[in-house]
Parts: sequence; C-alpha cells; structure tokens
Amino acid sequence: MPSAVRHKPTVMSLAEDLAAGRTTSRELIERALAQIADPAGEGARTFTKVYGDAARAAADAQDRLRAAGYVVSPLAGVPVSVKDLFDVAGERTLAGSKALDDAPAAQRDAPIVARLRAAGAVLIGRTNMTEFAFSGVGINPHYGTPGNPRDRLCIPGGSSSGAAVSVADGAAIVAIGTDTGGSVRIPAAFCGIVGFKPTQRRISRSGATPLSTTLDSIGPLANSVACCAIADAVMAGEEPVVPPAIAVGRLTLAVPQSLVLDDLAPEVATAFQNACSRLSGTGARVVDLPLTELGEYRTLNPRGGFAPIEAFAWHRPLLARRGNDYDPRVRSRIERGGGMTAVEYIELCAARADLIARVGAHTTDFDALLMPTVAITAPPIAAFARDEDYFRLNALILRNTSVINFLDRCAVTVPIHQPGTMPVGLMVVGEHNCDRHLFGVARGIEGAIATQ
Repeated sequence: MPSAVRHKPTVMSLAEDLAAGRTTSRELIERALAQIADPAGEGARTFTKVYGDAARAAADAQDRLRAAGYVVSPLAGVPVSVKDLFDVAGERTLAGSKALDDAPAAQRDAPIVARLRAAGAVLIGRTNMTEFAFSGVGINPHYGTPGNPRDRLCIPGGSSSGAAVSVADGAAIVAIGTDTGGSVRIPAAFCGIVGFKPTQRRISRSGATPLSTTLDSIGPLANSVACCAIADAVMAGEEPVVPPAIAVGRLTLAVPQSLVLDDLAPEVATAFQNACSRLSGTGARVVDLPLTELGEYRTLNPRGGFAPIEAFAWHRPLLARRGNDYDPRVRSRIERGGGMTAVEYIELCAARADLIARVGAHTTDFDALLMPTVAITAPPIAAFARDEDYFRLNALILRNTSVINFLDRCAVTVPIHQPGTMPVGLMVVGEHNCDRHLFGVARGIEGAIATQ
C-alpha cells in the first residue's frame, strides 16, 4: 500500500517543485497562511503568532534568490513553524503562558532560529504548546487547545501541540519543537506524522525556555523521516543532506519486553505487532529483548525525576511574582520539585548514569530498538476534565518516550496506523550520539511499513 508521505508535501518534493518552477515560495506561503486563517480550521489555536507580512517578504526574497541561482538548502522558501518557547529577536517568548507577558523582548534569535533563517526557511509563525512544556497532553487553558487532525474532539498531544497540528493541517512543512519526556514524539504520533528527538547535546538549547536542563532536546516534526533529517542537520550546523535508507534486510532490531509493552490499547498493540511482522517479513531480524532494566525507570523517579526540580529552580522567582497566572496543573508539578533534596538529586544523577551503562551493554549489537511511541491513541479532550484523570493519562502517555530521554538516546516516531483510524506511532530508538545512523535505519523502516 502506498506511503502517506508520498501524498503529503515533503521538503524534498517541494524543493524539486521549486527548482522546476512548478511552484514558488510565495505560493507555498500563501497556501499556508490561508490554512491558518481558515475560520473552519484550527489556526487560531495552533498558532500564538503568525508572521503574515514577514513570511511573504521572506518568500519573495527566496524566490528572487532562486531566480538568481542561489539556493542555500532544501529548506529554502519552505514554510517552517517554531514552538512558542524559542527566542525570536524583538519578541517576547511566552512559552505558552500568560506569566511571561511582561518579560523583556528577546535581543536575538535562538541559535536554531538563526540557522533556519540562514538556510532559507520561511518562518510562518509561533506554535501553541502546553504551558512551559510540562505535559504530554497538549491542553492549554490560556490560548486554547488545537484539536487533533484526525478527530478535533481529541487531544493533539504535547507539549509541542501546535507544532504537530501545524504540519498535519498543512500550515507548515516542518515544525520545530522540544522534547523533554516525549514532547516531539507524542504529538507526532497522535497526529499521524514523523517526529525526531536527537541525542541531547546535538542541538544548542540556547534561547529556548528550559524545562529540564538534563533532559531538554530540540527536534523537528514533519511528513517524512527525510524532512526531519534535513531540519536536524540545519539546526546542528551540518550539511543538510539526507542519510541514505538502510535496506530493511540488513537490520537487526530489538523489541524490549519490559515496561514499554505494558497496558497497550488493543489498537496500538495490533498496529505495533503488524509493523514488527511486516519488518520481519521483509527481511529484518526482529528479536525480543528482555531488557528488564527498563522496569527500574519508575522506581528511579519517585519524585518525578529531573524535570520538577530543574523546572522549580528556574521558575521559583516567577512563581513568587506571577504564580496565580500559571495553569494550576502545571504549577503543581513544578512546585513538586521544591521538595527534592540535593542528596536525592545527586543520587538520581548517579542512578541515571548507571542505568544508561547497563542498558547500553544489552543494545550495542542492534541497529535500533522498536516500541510503541505511546501506549494509547489520543483520548478525547473531555477525558481530562478531572485532575486525577489528567495526571493518570499524562503519566501513561509519557511513559515510553520519557524513558528514552532518561537514557539520552535519539529516537524517531513514524506512523503505522491503518487509513481512517486514530494514529499510532512506532518509535525507532538509536544509540546515544548515533543520530545520523538512526535516520538511515528509520528511512528503511518507514518505507517498509508505510500503510496509509
């Protein structure tokens, strides 16, 4: 069955259209802006700011450069959205909150924004998010919650909620988000697109409002693995080339049996099993791996792990001044960090290093690990009305992705659901600092399992 990515615009397909004169950057931007402005759509909840006039001017500039023979990257002239926690020169960085509406404007672009501009990307707008990026759900009481593209009554996933919806709805070709416990991969999986979380140190986090200095990472969301590879290379300051797909028949893949397969929704379990069977049937060696060490993850994080205490360190003065303007659910999670002692924090750092080493000893012989990105499909927004349900579902949504942040590995989610059903993501997990190899692995897998 043909892949979804063949029917949706990608960076490379648009680069070819632009090169052949079949479209212009201005036309791409006008279509994106029309999608955002459509009153029947989700633009008002997906974007916190739209760069209409600036995007048109940038598109015209890219068209003139192209006509003169200057094309700096495959992203040149392509609409790209950025999450509302990245600094853009001259603007306040709100991070999905009202509590920063009196903060000074950023003096310069965040490095990743500057690199995107230098690569010719046209910034179309800033995308909505969970306040301060502290949830995998995507609900925002301040700016609204963009509905899931497959079912507008369901959550988009978070925290990069607007990022995923901007791509899935066609308002951007690439979106840039952050991922601390799954905030790129969760909304990508829930919205039926591709999302990439790099090894943390790969991309500069300067100019991004922090959640957890230990876990935060910056990654793209798009319609294909190749799109993510190009955006990742640009943000990392590398040549924007796409690693070639690795033939599935050459791959040895492991399916961890501990933690990540627990309590799967039936539709997720079926889609995951079908994907693994398809890979095995096309020549991959797919191995069940006990990896019982993953089961220790819950016990290592009795106080919520790194995010609460590291967030509390940053937020404490703002909470004292503007705490009443926070989403109460976000505030309570941040304030939880105030009860963690220095000894507990040091012990957590040591336990993390130990777990990374022990897991790594079991996985070095595999090209990647395979697991469901999220244990369930996107629930209805109404299911989160009660606090107890919100926190229970949020923990389940974050479970599989957050353990990968804890291990500081790179990971890609690719869609594996059947047409017309709620999206399900397959997470392909690489070794620490093997990001470009993972792109080759994920491209091979993407081609082999595409079902939409």
